[in-house]
Amino acid sequence: MPKRKDYISWDEYFMGVAVLSSMRSKDPSTQVGACIVNPDHKIVGVGYNGFPIGVSDDDIPWEREGDWLDTKYPYVCHAELNAILNSISNSLKGCTLYVGLFPCNECAKAIIQSGIKEVVFLSDKYAQEDNTKASKRMFDQTGVTYRRLVANHPLLTVALT
Repeated sequence: MPKRKDYISWDEYFMGVAVLSSMRSKDPSTQVGACIVNPDHKIVGVGYNGFPIGVSDDDIPWEREGDWLDTKYPYVCHAELNAILNSISNSLKGCTLYVGLFPCNECAKAIIQSGIKEVVFLSDKYAQEDNTKASKRMFDQTGVTYRRLVANHPLLTVALT
């Protein structure tokens, strides 16, 4: 009997882990997950966007607008940073980061500093924002490659909505 032909690719598998991780986020407006994979196709870190350990997600606001301290923005750790901080590896040099949303400039700095060499993303909906342009500028200067994964699997296409 021949092997199955409808199995998912490595990219779809690792992006699926990132999408599944995003489902842990309690953010009512944006859920993002990330998965870091070493060159041997081993997962070495996962994360999702949320508040730091010990910061109550019931007591801190999830608002997107208003006075800065009354919004989520000064408190949320992005999925990429959480995946880096949650890594079980001593080194992330040469790893690939799978993430639902193209990284912001702050996460791009952490990605570069950690030695991650490739970013695979599903959505670039903030491509025209300055922080995304800054990310791409830094990635281009430091040799971090990035590419959009064209989702063929239903799980991944649902994640884009």
